Amino acid sequence: MSATQSNNLPLWVQDRDKVIAESTNVEWRYQTPPDYSRSKENLAQESTYNHLEGTLEAIVQNLVRTFEMEVSFKANPQEWLSIVNDKFRVSTNGGVEYTAADVSAQGTYNLFMADSEHYKASEESFESSAKVFHTTFPQGFPWEVLEVFSGPPNVTFKWRHWGHFKGEYKGHAPTGETVEIIGMSIAKVTDDLKVISLEHYFDNNLFLEKLTSGGKQINAQKQGSACPFSSWFKKHKS
Repeated sequence: MSATQSNNLPLWVQDRDKVIAESTNVEWRYQTPPDYSRSKENLAQESTYNHLEGTLEAIVQNLVRTFEMEVSFKANPQEWLSIVNDKFRVSTNGGVEYTAADVSAQGTYNLFMADSEHYKASEESFESSAKVFHTTFPQGFPWEVLEVFSGPPNVTFKWRHWGHFKGEYKGHAPTGETVEIIGMSIAKVTDDLKVISLEHYFDNNLFLEKLTSGGKQINAQKQGSACPFSSWFKKHKS
C-alpha cells in the first residue's frame, strides 16, 4: 500500500503523532498534548520489527498505540477516536470486562494487572500507577506488534512490551536488565477499524517477578532520620 493510500485510512490507524496533531479542542489529562519523541527514538533503536506503512501489522500497531495514547492522555473517553465508546469492553486473561469509563478512571495498569503479591491495583490511582512504572522504566516502556494472525473483524495478534529496569520498583532495587512481556490479544473491530472489544492474554506474574528480583532496598534516608542519640539513650536507660 502506498503512502497516499495509507493517508486514506481512518485517522486512528495512522501514525500516532498525526492523531495528536489533529486532536483539536481535546481535554488533555495533563493540559498539553503528549510528546512521543523519546519513545520514537527507543522504537527506532529497539523494535524487533519495522512494519511497512499500510500493512496489516502497521495498521494494528497504530490502532493500539492510538488507543493507549488516548487512555493515557485524553481525559474524556467520549473524545477517544479509536473505540466504539458505548460498546467498548476490555479484559485480561479472561477476567472482568471493563468499559471505557472504567479504563479512563483507573488506568490500564490497574485494570490489566489487578491485585497480586507484588502489585495492589485496588490501592493505586490512575496517577500513582503511572508514576510507579515511569519510575521503574525511566527510559520508557515501548510496545510493538510482533505478528498478526487474523484480520478484521476479529484481529488476533502477538505483541511485545519492554523497558530497561533502571529505576526502583516499589522499593525493589533495579537490576538494569531489559524486562519484556510477550502477549496475545484479540481485537474485535468495526468496518472502519474502531475497537469494539479487546482481550489481552499474558503472564503478569512473570513480569512482576522480574521487577522484584533485585530484592528490597534499604531505605538509608529513613535510617538516617532516626535520632542520633537514640542508641545512647537505650544504653543508659534505667
